[in-house]
Amino acid sequence: MKGDAVPAGEGAGPEVLALAKVVARLRSEVVDLEGVAAATAVVERAKGVLMVQSGVSADTAHDMLLGRAGAGGRTLLEESWLVLGQIPSHPPPGTASAAPPAAGAATSAGAGSEPAAPDFGSGRRLIGGHTGPAALRPPLARLADGLAAAHGGDDIAELLRTVLGTGAGVDAVMIYTLASAGNLELIGHAGIDDVLAARWRHIPPLSGVAAHEAVTGRRALWLEDPAQDARHYLLIGDATDRWHSRAWIPVPADGTPDKAIGFLRRRPGPFPADIRALLRRAARLCAGPLGMPERRRDAAAEPADVDVASAQRMLDALAGPAILLTPLRSAAGEVEDYRIDAAAPESVDVAGRRGKELVGRRVLETYPTVVGTALWDGYLETLTTGTAYEGEPFTYEEVVAGVPQQSVYSVRAARLGDRLVVSWIRHDTSEREARRLADMQRLGNLGWAGWNLATDTVTWSDQVYAIFDRDPRHGPMALEELPRLVLPDDLPRLGTAVRRLLSEGAPVDQPFRITTADGVRHLRIVAEAQTDADGTPVEVHGFFQDLSAQRGVELALRESERAVLVQRGMLQAERALAASLQDTLLPIPEQSLELAGLCIDVAYVPADRGVNVGGDWYSAIELPDGSALFVVGDVAGHGLAAVGTMAQLRFTTKGMTVTGSPLPDVLRRLNTLLLHTATDASATATATMVMSRYQPWDRRLTWVRAGHLPPLLVRGDRASFLEQPPGNLLGATFDASYGQAVLELMPGDRLLFYTDGLVEEPGEDIGVGLDRLAASTLRLLRSGHGETLARTLAALCPGNRDDICVLDIHVPDDL
Repeated sequence: MKGDAVPAGEGAGPEVLALAKVVARLRSEVVDLEGVAAATAVVERAKGVLMVQSGVSADTAHDMLLGRAGAGGRTLLEESWLVLGQIPSHPPPGTASAAPPAAGAATSAGAGSEPAAPDFGSGRRLIGGHTGPAALRPPLARLADGLAAAHGGDDIAELLRTVLGTGAGVDAVMIYTLASAGNLELIGHAGIDDVLAARWRHIPPLSGVAAHEAVTGRRALWLEDPAQDARHYLLIGDATDRWHSRAWIPVPADGTPDKAIGFLRRRPGPFPADIRALLRRAARLCAGPLGMPERRRDAAAEPADVDVASAQRMLDALAGPAILLTPLRSAAGEVEDYRIDAAAPESVDVAGRRGKELVGRRVLETYPTVVGTALWDGYLETLTTGTAYEGEPFTYEEVVAGVPQQSVYSVRAARLGDRLVVSWIRHDTSEREARRLADMQRLGNLGWAGWNLATDTVTWSDQVYAIFDRDPRHGPMALEELPRLVLPDDLPRLGTAVRRLLSEGAPVDQPFRITTADGVRHLRIVAEAQTDADGTPVEVHGFFQDLSAQRGVELALRESERAVLVQRGMLQAERALAASLQDTLLPIPEQSLELAGLCIDVAYVPADRGVNVGGDWYSAIELPDGSALFVVGDVAGHGLAAVGTMAQLRFTTKGMTVTGSPLPDVLRRLNTLLLHTATDASATATATMVMSRYQPWDRRLTWVRAGHLPPLLVRGDRASFLEQPPGNLLGATFDASYGQAVLELMPGDRLLFYTDGLVEEPGEDIGVGLDRLAASTLRLLRSGHGETLARTLAALCPGNRDDICVLDIHVPDDL
């Protein structure tokens, strides 16, 4: 078969021929950019329908269309078609079927009444009594139905007179537009004869013309007293005895209003508030149809050409993906390909190309696999017959950078002139976003809710049902049910916030509590209101959030803080008591002492941190035989227990040494004492101690130690630590043994006893601290601090992490 290739055009199918031509065009053709088609009329009519159905302003209706389109994955134009497709077909205005509703249809519902304030105490509805937009719905709904088929000003005027005739008492309608040079031109009338219409068709820019003042002043004029009004205005219409009341209302526009509608009544008296509201909304509803150029009755049957520049600007404002396809035809008129001439900013294809990046691309060049598919055939059928194409979801695959990428699309195509407007829904994207939204609500324990005040309907997301512990089969909770769940203490604050929301449109951010089967839940409501052109709230949207877990943590934290404060108070009281006991048991002299011919300097500095008192202590006393006893000890731990052990050791040591017991025997008995006084293993007390007895007659110092740091001897210009005799920690073991050492002191010698707080630093070897002590001692002595050596050494330790006790024993030079 290698030699049997069929040349293009000889037996090849149309799809192959089309692709072959695409390949040839890619070498030489430059893509021309053209404009896009406009969808203004469809969108404006859909906005009008929503304004009637929901009782909202034009801006709110536009936002509703955008929201629905986004939620449904459709374009704005697509959503507008769906809204218009739900309107039932009606005969032309003026027929029997278009007869106005029974008298009082608008007023019986209380049209235009203010929303009633909620009454939480009596369980009334939170938004009950809001009947304004709902009561206006019947006549406005009929008006919207007729406007969808109206052609020009006369049709609109006749429709207004027919719909508003009985309920509002409107007998004639005149519609004026502001022309060049300020002239008023009559563009529609109903209820007046042709002679009268011709008389008032052109009105020059005179003063005192109510229609002109309504347009330029952008306000409605209510002429309800003909005799009085004739003094100020030129009464358009007829003699004052025919039209007893008139209303001139400007038609809203995107820019400056240029049209006014006059409603003429034979009925005397003022316009009631509900009728005024009805006429204002009717004028607002006519803004779209009156803003469009008048069509010929048979214009719908002719495919009109497209204003590309205007359509491009409209597409730029649309939400959702949409493109304009221009068919590229052969000389015989057959469609060979399509060119993308415009794209909405949110248009994204499977390869990630977005908006203007799509413009200029050809379908078969960019998406060659669509040829021969149902989508390709649907495009052709729509171009031929004008019937919109809506395809079933299909999977499209494209290889990007060598990696296959797939997405599921539903495509819709409609003819616009000789082009196609194509929109699509990317299902995998919308599903992913929906999952993300659901996950966000679940993780944040919040859910959104909406209230339509016109239709009195409530919408909840799934998470709100979980927050309120409500079965989704029962539907959203009516707002009048909410007070039954709210705790009585929270009703006044929540009621005030909701009343301000409904009456003033003030946003709400209010915590409250409800009761459920699982107990009390702490919730939060955040909501804001959307208002119509008159400032009346017509829709409320917001979210509920369950803060129960957070509230539980806050309560636990508060309880923990309270417990900490209580514990801190107890510790401070204990510290004060321990400090008082320590001051009583261990007085610190303000100046040096003299014992057995020696000069003694003592320093005690408590720890800077914590609330407990430590167990460092000293003793310096003269014994009965004229010798002196010097002791420095350190009890493990802090607080009252450490102070008690310190007192026990201090007094026991004094008692045994006064009776003449040898120093090693004193340590052994102190060790036994600590071991036997412990009530349990966890309460075992331990301590270190260095103890000495000095004999002044031969200057001999006998000393012992129990796990304590070595004394520092300064002799001349040299500082050294004494070689230590054996001695275990007190309270550690019954098998402890203790030895003693003898030192002959010489005139000028200094001997330092101290606790570990003077030399220890976290993460530092003890040897470094001992060397620092020796160096500091020599430096202070050379600088003349000998008389206050102990206190100066203690003061050199910044940020004391432990208690410091220093005992300086000095042998006078002349001894």
